[in-house]
Amino acid sequence: MEQQLSSENNQLSSEEILGLLPHRFPFALIDRVIEHVPGKKAVALKNVTINEPQFQGHFPERPLMPGVLIVESMAQVGGIIVTQMPDLPKGLFVFAGINNVKFRKPVIPGDQLVITCELLSIKRQRFGKVKGEAHVEGKLVCSGELMFSLVD
Repeated sequence: MEQQLSSENNQLSSEEILGLLPHRFPFALIDRVIEHVPGKKAVALKNVTINEPQFQGHFPERPLMPGVLIVESMAQVGGIIVTQMPDLPKGLFVFAGINNVKFRKPVIPGDQLVITCELLSIKRQRFGKVKGEAHVEGKLVCSGELMFSLVD
């Protein structure tokens, strides 16, 4: 099933995101796409809540969002860019590499991540690279480059 952005202002609801990405609970990590420039950029929101399963053990006395889940959230925003490119083959794109990721500030329940990804390159319609940044209240909390490839 191929789905394109339905609203005039290039936003996607959580239901529309589920139609584009294969991730499901507990790994469906973006709540809304608030901006999209086809083939170039996407901006999405991730509402961090205490009800998420990782906070049972990370850490019960001081809940912090694991860095790997912040990076996965950025990758899912990158996935929105890829799924909206009609010239790319349909299939499962997975991590092929992660470069220069830096965590600058803890993310805690109650925060809202504003995640921006920009497509840097696509090669042979199978490999790509995005630059991702996550902000909370206008402050950079994570950034890095994410590489992905199409799985046969």
